[in-house]
Amino acid sequence: MARIVVLDYGSGNLRSAERALERVGADVTVTSDFDAATEADGLVVPGVGAFAACMRGLHAVRGPQIIGRRLAGGRPVLGICVGMQVMFERGVEFDEDTEGCGEWPGTVERIQADVLPHMGWNTVRTPQDSTLFAGLDADTRFYFVHSFGVRRWTLEPSHAITPPKVTWTHHGEDVVAAVENGPLSATQFHPEKSGDAGAAVLENWLRSVTG
Repeated sequence: MARIVVLDYGSGNLRSAERALERVGADVTVTSDFDAATEADGLVVPGVGAFAACMRGLHAVRGPQIIGRRLAGGRPVLGICVGMQVMFERGVEFDEDTEGCGEWPGTVERIQADVLPHMGWNTVRTPQDSTLFAGLDADTRFYFVHSFGVRRWTLEPSHAITPPKVTWTHHGEDVVAAVENGPLSATQFHPEKSGDAGAAVLENWLRSVTG
């Protein structure tokens, strides 16, 4: 059974994430302990609310160092909602420009749509050979709730590294819905609120954690 830590940094649907992971067979601990988060088989970084507030909370528990150390060692990390957004270079919300964890280039900014927030069920466009979405139909819907997102994928292709697999959704415009990049995966939607579809995504991620 995989040992999973849900990082407690004062933000996120901690208990719902814990229950969803337990549902698919994980041994889950919710903690802010540096060593436990660094050494677990998998780390989940949830997040709700403002980008800047989440980054302040992460810094308070040395979250960027935990994430960076895990990824340097090839240890899996899964970001959810704002937990995905903070993996990018920066977030701009209401004229507040905040530095993120910088694992991916790009900016989190207000979505260009007539109706915000993007709230409710929506489909996604997945890349070929996706691990997270394996076994799911193209019309599968996931639960989103956000007004800010990544509108452009800016990482330049390189022969030196395997390109990340980027999944998109559409709400007024195309917005990044998930990224799979070696040990770092993330979803803009909430798998823990997405019923059986979300459980399948978490189960697929857990399977990648255990190998």
